[in-house]
Amino acid sequence: MGAQRRPAAALLWGFLLPLTAAQEAILHAFGRDAASLSKDYCVLYNPHWTELPSTLENATSSSLLNLTGVPLCSLSDIPPEGINGKAVVVQWGPCHFLEKARIAQEGGAEALLVANHSVLFPPSGNRSEFHDLKILIVFMSYKDFKDMKQALGSDVTVAVYSPLWPEFDYTMAVIFVIAVSTVALGGYWSGRIELEALKAVTSPEDRERKKRREESLTFSPLTVTAFVAVCCVMMVLLYFFYKWLVYVMIGIFCIASAMSLYNCLAALLRQIPHGRCTIACRTRGIEVRLLILSGLCIAVAVVWAVFRNEDRWAWILQDILGIAFCLNLIKTLKLPNFKSCVVLLSLLLLYDVFFVFITPFITKNGESIMVELAAGPFGNSEKNDGNFVEATAQPSAPHEKLPVVIRVPKLIYFSVMSVCPMPVSILGFGDIIVPGLLIAYCRRFDVQTGSSMYYISSTVAYAVGMVLTFVVLVLMKKGQPALLYLVPCTLAAACIVACARKEMRKFWQGGSYQVMSHLDYSTNEETAAASDEPSAPQ
Repeated sequence: MGAQRRPAAALLWGFLLPLTAAQEAILHAFGRDAASLSKDYCVLYNPHWTELPSTLENATSSSLLNLTGVPLCSLSDIPPEGINGKAVVVQWGPCHFLEKARIAQEGGAEALLVANHSVLFPPSGNRSEFHDLKILIVFMSYKDFKDMKQALGSDVTVAVYSPLWPEFDYTMAVIFVIAVSTVALGGYWSGRIELEALKAVTSPEDRERKKRREESLTFSPLTVTAFVAVCCVMMVLLYFFYKWLVYVMIGIFCIASAMSLYNCLAALLRQIPHGRCTIACRTRGIEVRLLILSGLCIAVAVVWAVFRNEDRWAWILQDILGIAFCLNLIKTLKLPNFKSCVVLLSLLLLYDVFFVFITPFITKNGESIMVELAAGPFGNSEKNDGNFVEATAQPSAPHEKLPVVIRVPKLIYFSVMSVCPMPVSILGFGDIIVPGLLIAYCRRFDVQTGSSMYYISSTVAYAVGMVLTFVVLVLMKKGQPALLYLVPCTLAAACIVACARKEMRKFWQGGSYQVMSHLDYSTNEETAAASDEPSAPQ
């Protein structure tokens, strides 16, 4: 999950929290030469160091003084006219910004604005060496500073404030609905296909042939382990070669999601009995409506690929394609038994925890590989609650994001915070697909045994796991590996139902259980009726 803005209230795993936290604020600037003209800019500050007012009316206004031409690393860098009561703008380096803040405070400045040319760095550092600092320290983009000078002139007054965010974060509710409905629908779809396949099998020979065919496609524990190992290698390769591999992943996603969207919509379209006009193609007939649908799905993927970096609306197309991708995989991939489910989910849980919690102790910047790759390489508020840090091992990584998450932004179009990067909550596709494969197996087992308990209980357990993820996310104020909560909940629910129904052995082995009796009964009736018909005339 992506991180959200909430106060940290738990000590558990406290050592995993970052040493600093940055938060967006608004820099309201207006020129004295044209008092009616004003502009707002997004800046960063450390709320643990300075408390800002929540409204512009309560903010303190200060005259802006441009000192980007001097390092401000010593008192001699202060201009003769002084900086008393000013908001001083300096550039990053060569000395630490806390040293610049100390000098600015001694000169009587009200605020220190650090303009950075590249990525916004969070206001961090060893504050204990500067315990007497009271001055407001703000980070802003040098590009915004140049725009301010061009738009408002040299005589500018600024005020900084931090608007309050709503207490209820609706993005959690949206992601909850998307995730739970996707795994539930994918599991149901997989069970529906299993039921239709069983009804189509009318003889013991057909059943044996079907069983051998399924066994040839069985994912053994060794295969599952190899798959997880490949995932680990891919994660490391993406981290070190993000600049090139990100475009490979984008291309793969476009192709796979377009096919998945077609498969999902075509299944619905085939339920409509009207409009089945066909075109002859050699010996086969192709439905016109399916051709139109395939063109539409390709168009959606192409539009997303072209406008994927448009944060205002491209996330909608990515979510649609992502949901279709998850649904298609849950429906298509079949784990043969509960043993394979346990191995896959357990290994991917360890994989998720390692790349979220352990890798911050390994990477140079102390950031999680998983969160950085999911949220994108630079300066976006999808990771670490707005902590802007350098991501990936490549300093020249492009501003591209891997299309491997469901993204739900906060709607800030009509808010003053619209000048800031759009805060986004994210949920990885794996957090939907991996538990979804277990839920799909539970549904298929229900179909085989004439029950619905496994499917219902595992889906409810998934919903409980999502709620637990949100609770920990709110308390920890840090991105969480959702599988850490989803895997135990879903596996435990399936085990409890299997033990309560005394079916653990059959549930564990999967392929050894018998076809449900009412299907056998209906098949036997049809066979008996068919055998009676020719004997009547005799």
